[in-house]
Amino acid sequence: QVQLVESGGGLVQPGGSLRLSCAASGFTLDYYVIGWFRQAPGKEREGVSCISVSDGSTYYEDSGKGRFTISRDNAKNTVYLQMNSLKPEDTAVYYCAAGPNRPKLRGSSWLYEPDYDYWGQGTQVTVSS
Repeated sequence: QVQLVESGGGLVQPGGSLRLSCAASGFTLDYYVIGWFRQAPGKEREGVSCISVSDGSTYYEDSGKGRFTISRDNAKNTVYLQMNSLKPEDTAVYYCAAGPNRPKLRGSSWLYEPDYDYWGQGTQVTVSS
């Protein structure tokens, strides 16, 4: 059974950090691109960052540049999103997704939801004092 499971979300104060994990089961991530998306209350889901697991190439949307770092551990079949200097506007449900296609820049965006075949259930991140 193909499954992606996110973990690591929670409540953090502004300026704090969290590391999200995306663990895959039922398939190997080696041949996939893993993307992180987020959806804030009342807003559309947006891309944050993605990584080509085979070669480690990383891509960031404006929402993830500078404060977020995506990485992978092939041995653990897991991708991480390290989030630093968190702001209240980072509050959202964070999803990871897996897709077979190498990221392509469309306009100013690297992440395009239809490129992703498998999705996790999401993990809540709340940034609040």
